Amino acid sequence: MSETYKRVLLKLSGEALAGNEGFGINLPTIESIAADVEEASNLGVQLGIVIGGGNIFRGVAASTKGMDRSSSDYMGMLATCINALALQDAFEKRGLQTRVQSAIEMAEIAEPYIRRKAIRHLDKGRIVIFAAGTGNPYFTTDTAAALRAMEINADVILKATKVDGIYDKDPMIHEDAIKYDSIKYIEVLNKGLQVMDSTAISLCMDNKLPIITFNLNEKGNVARAIKKESIGTIVS
Repeated sequence: MSETYKRVLLKLSGEALAGNEGFGINLPTIESIAADVEEASNLGVQLGIVIGGGNIFRGVAASTKGMDRSSSDYMGMLATCINALALQDAFEKRGLQTRVQSAIEMAEIAEPYIRRKAIRHLDKGRIVIFAAGTGNPYFTTDTAAALRAMEINADVILKATKVDGIYDKDPMIHEDAIKYDSIKYIEVLNKGLQVMDSTAISLCMDNKLPIITFNLNEKGNVARAIKKESIGTIVS
């Protein structure tokens, strides 16, 4: 069997925490994610996590309804902090050492994001949850994931979604959608496939950082991806 990845960045959407409710934080769902992360952590992998905030607040959606884009993006960043604390709580109940680092300073609940400190935590076997995106409006948590993955020298981005990979069209709507086992960055951009936003894909392409997208709802998939088993779709 091939060796596992040494250091990975797991990107979770905020919606993943809502379970089937579509909104808010579903505790059984978070517990199930924590169980998967614990299994992955037991493989000895160094794990960073970027979490979205779409289950609580979507900045882009609010700005289309007339809200100021910067204000709505900052609200979205605060939503990611709520999710990060919920994840931290679930992980620590399982005995996993975690740190939350926020791109927006909030000393009482999270460390400020400092790259060298994040790498030290990872080297010591702690899971680092990166909250508040990049700390800048107009950048999505996908872009934050690409940026943090590069900064911590991750081997790969694991993008956990509701579907089991990348399709040529939405498999929820089209029964004849075809799944890709692997695809090139430039194809993702040219075909406008909704894997991550174009800024994130371009960043990964420029720095040759592979992205694996897979279904989070299938138990054990995080560990499978880390063990380099063929699941989901790899973008490289």
